[in-house]
Amino acid sequence: MLTEALQRMADGRGGVIGVVPGLVIEPGVAAESWTPVAELTREPYTLLDGLIAETAGRWNAPHHVGAALFWKTFAYWHTLPMALGWALDGRVPVMPPAETYVKPSDAGVTIAATRVRWGSGAQAIREALAESQAPLVKAIGALAKVGERTLWGSTAEAFAHPLTAVVPGDYMRLLKEVGPPVDGLVEPADDGYFRRTCCLWITLPDVEPCGSCCVLRPRRRPAA
Repeated sequence: MLTEALQRMADGRGGVIGVVPGLVIEPGVAAESWTPVAELTREPYTLLDGLIAETAGRWNAPHHVGAALFWKTFAYWHTLPMALGWALDGRVPVMPPAETYVKPSDAGVTIAATRVRWGSGAQAIREALAESQAPLVKAIGALAKVGERTLWGSTAEAFAHPLTAVVPGDYMRLLKEVGPPVDGLVEPADDGYFRRTCCLWITLPDVEPCGSCCVLRPRRRPAA
């Protein structure tokens, strides 16, 4: 079910998708042009900084904004299969960091793994975030001085968006079940959701805010 959903998504986007629809690539293919994700967390973070610089250059952004936008893209495509798997049949694909690869693409980045293991429910997602995303969040924070809450906000949105735009799912329930560090970073709205942290896109000149941008959230009136 998940592969079919990802392939439909790819077809609808003209093939521009940031995760291989089947999730898995052969080890020989990965060695040719892909960067091992595990290498991104090795100090002094040379490979990670290269990907951040590529993103910053694409948008003519400062380094820290490029870092936040790189993470927004990476987190979305890394999280998407887990969110869709949870919504479709409860089976969650986990790409072990030592066997996960990334490369720049028209989608920002494309992610794949040489092996995927399958879990179930929010517990599998919680473990995957701790195993795969938390080390990268810490590395980006150290390298570019971007707050971890800002970065985890992009992961939280990466659950909300596909469960409103691709496959219907109760993203608020999922975020609650997963818990910290993603719970509480998005809130529902009449026509979608709002973030409670900024992805920093709005800091670029001459851009429109994302539809989920925290700057668009209606101000709450103080209690009488």
